[in-house]
Amino acid sequence: MIYTNVRAFIIRETEQGEEVLVQRRVRSDEQRAPIELPGGRLEEFETLLDCLAREIKEETGLEMEKVIDPTDRVETVTDEGFKVECMAPFAVYQTIEGPVDSFGVYFKCKAAGKLLEKGDYTDNIKWITRNELAILLKEDKLSFVDKAGVQFFLNKKKRVTD
Repeated sequence: MIYTNVRAFIIRETEQGEEVLVQRRVRSDEQRAPIELPGGRLEEFETLLDCLAREIKEETGLEMEKVIDPTDRVETVTDEGFKVECMAPFAVYQTIEGPVDSFGVYFKCKAAGKLLEKGDYTDNIKWITRNELAILLKEDKLSFVDKAGVQFFLNKKKRVTD
């Protein structure tokens, strides 16, 4: 069984520069409580963007305003009744070894509203700078699924501005 997920880099601009929303994952069936990006599993036939908006709301209390990355989005319907969507996300990940087989799609987005103190299996929901995000990565405090995504995010910005 492979789990399919969406993950959100929720971005805001401040006087200190770009900030990203993170949260602590709190589940009774897990020993570790890592820091992670908002996101979660798709429900059957749920669109990626619908799942993204739902997970952001459930975990942070925010309403997704807009997705920054999908520049193009195409939807088709076949004669057999399949409805298929295709878009360009920020990044994708796949676990290629380990106890959980997981595939996911990262989106950069904007969101608004009031942050929850505790969300759906989350707490310590807060905005951090890119430098603070890099420190979390270096100190191995991120969830296993977000380590590569955060590294990609930090490297991508660096390549664009170099």
